[in-house]
Amino acid sequence: MRRAAVSIPSTIAEGHLRKTAKDFKQFLSIARGSCAELETQIIISYKLGFIQEDNFNNLSPKIEELSKMLSSFYSKIKSKPPTH
Repeated sequence: MRRAAVSIPSTIAEGHLRKTAKDFKQFLSIARGSCAELETQIIISYKLGFIQEDNFNNLSPKIEELSKMLSSFYSKIKSKPPTH
């Protein structure tokens, strides 16, 4: 879970330094995947009894909000047309 959680901002930072919006969007897509991975791990941890219900109820809305923010950010990045 730590690896997936750290991967989200790290991937965004790496993508931000790419040369094109298309490249950045690819890295945001990867960050969204890490977010989904983290969400899945939290659900499984809760169902297996590794985390308590109050922790699950605290984390779930935060992960959902992060997922929505990443999706919104992804959709707002416009690819610039190539210049000739």
